[in-house]
This record gives sequence, C-alpha cells and structure tokens, in this order.
Amino acid sequence: MLIQVLKSKIHRVHVTDANLDYIGSITIDQDLMDAADILPGEKVQIVNNNNGERIETYTIPGTRGSGTVCLNGAAARKFLKGDVVIIISYAIMDREEAKTFEPKVVFPDTKTNLLK
Repeated sequence: MLIQVLKSKIHRVHVTDANLDYIGSITIDQDLMDAADILPGEKVQIVNNNNGERIETYTIPGTRGSGTVCLNGAAARKFLKGDVVIIISYAIMDREEAKTFEPKVVFPDTKTNLLK
C-alpha cells in the first residue's frame, strides 16, 4: 500500500506579492525551495494563516536571496501581500519507507523570508 506523507514544509513565510495577471502558480525564492527540497514545477499546497484558504499549485523558482513568495494568477484572489502562509509538499511512498522518512522543515526569518 502507498500513502501520502509530508515531504517538506516552508513554515510561516509572508506573501511578498500577489500577481493576478500571471498565468498561475507560486514563485518562491530558490534558496527556500532548495532548503525544503522543493523542485521547480512541483505540486505544493499553500495554507493561508490569515484567512484559512488552502490551494494547490506548482512552484516557480524566484531570485535567490530575495525572500520572494508571490502568488500568481487566480491564487492572487485568495492571498494578499503580507499574509502569513505555510508551503507544503507531499510524497507518495510505501508504509515501511514512511515509518523512517524524515521531512525537511524550513523556518525562515518571519520578517524577511530569508534563511536564518
């Protein structure tokens, strides 16, 4: 049996921009993506701590060291600049692998979104 488990999480970053006129997705500082082992184009869930919204989309790498967390396209209607979010990715694995798997959890600086 395969199960879906937490693979990685970028915990409590703030939205730096919301761009309604973009095709879609979330742009994330490449340093944050690397630290959390999230790949370009990977499916992620974004949880908005300010209003409870949850969406799924794919990632686009942003400029390294910029702290960028920008919601693009339709997501810009559910996330505002300054909102605090959690970005989550999941993996599918068998139960035995899941028992020993350790997810990567990143806790960036809450003011700058940069790695500490």
